Amino acid sequence: MQHQSLLPVNKRQQDIIDYARENGFVTVENLSEKFQVTHQTIRRDLSFLSDNLYLSRTHGGAFFQSGISNVNHFSRQTIAEKEKMAIAEKVCDIISDNSSVVLNIGTTTEQVAKTLVGARKGLKIITNNINIVNIVAHSPNCEVWVAGGKLRTADNAIIGSVASEFIKNFKIDYAIVGVSAIDREGTLLDFDHDELMVTKTIYEQSRKIILIADANKFERKAPYVTAHLKDVDTFVTDKKPSKEIINICKKNNVELIISPPNS
Repeated sequence: MQHQSLLPVNKRQQDIIDYARENGFVTVENLSEKFQVTHQTIRRDLSFLSDNLYLSRTHGGAFFQSGISNVNHFSRQTIAEKEKMAIAEKVCDIISDNSSVVLNIGTTTEQVAKTLVGARKGLKIITNNINIVNIVAHSPNCEVWVAGGKLRTADNAIIGSVASEFIKNFKIDYAIVGVSAIDREGTLLDFDHDELMVTKTIYEQSRKIILIADANKFERKAPYVTAHLKDVDTFVTDKKPSKEIINICKKNNVELIISPPNS
């Protein structure tokens, strides 16, 4: 996807963007080998792509963070839109009126917020996602608590230690957590270490953890470990996952809910 306001890229740089989009995370070493150029050339490419918001630079590589720019965040909302709505409706069936709910970063959690405020009453909503604040702020059905801290302007996420400390003030009935990627061993992965701190605290402070992820998350990679599938109580997705994932859920008493979109 090209952005009109950004500097144009050359053929190799466009190929790097496409490769990162497919894989989620790319390393200098891997790209150097793939494109048969030096590490220094790849580092220059990644710095350029990061400066122009195509990718986000991290130690040893870069990742395709769909929320890097507002344009990208908007485009991510349209990816698997029906799947996210189906997941959100199923999550709503689990949440009861007059309960406390924490929602983290991601367009799927944002869809859950939209669905929840129309379907449930008396909710206490805690979030580190400004997009969710904008969705729920004017609803008469909920009280809203917002984490303070460092704002990641790319996708309106509040991240880091200050936000993490804020979440520790609560003992929450339901955590509705998105994730950037899930590997075949059931490891839950994310892109940003500062976001990871908040998510780990959400896990610690919640009585019931509901993981939400559309099937695209099984095809992505990310560098940081958030948790493991065995750490959640319920996993809601839109397609039947692999046998390995199903077995992990069975072995660890994780309720697996498959909610395909309406045709």
